Amino acid sequence: MMRSLIWLAGDMDGWGCSNCRWRFPIPALLTGEEAKAAYDRLAAAKFREHKCEAQVRISTAKREVVRSDDTSFAERAGKLIKQGYRPKVAVELVLHDLELEYANDSRKMAKARADAEFFLQQVEKGLI
Repeated sequence: MMRSLIWLAGDMDGWGCSNCRWRFPIPALLTGEEAKAAYDRLAAAKFREHKCEAQVRISTAKREVVRSDDTSFAERAGKLIKQGYRPKVAVELVLHDLELEYANDSRKMAKARADAEFFLQQVEKGLI
């Protein structure tokens, strides 16, 4: 299926993928025409780099769906923080992704929420 970069308005304005849940929200302090043009260029570049969630990585031995179980909560949130998200927003985005991935697995979501709380406590203490 062909995908395209689309503008999303609502709770979180910004660019997104027409084929999956990939989003590139507007930074909080974006002002000025040059900054907006830079945001648009960066969103287009990140869009070209992203792989839709539904894509499957094919291993030489077998097919397997790549899941977030391979990375810890802190690693995922840390990547978002390095991209410029505030810690609280990064945690909310990771939790949202995990809700989609874990669907009806309440035990995994309870662990994810506990990990999120621990991560934010570590950030507040300056340990992360």
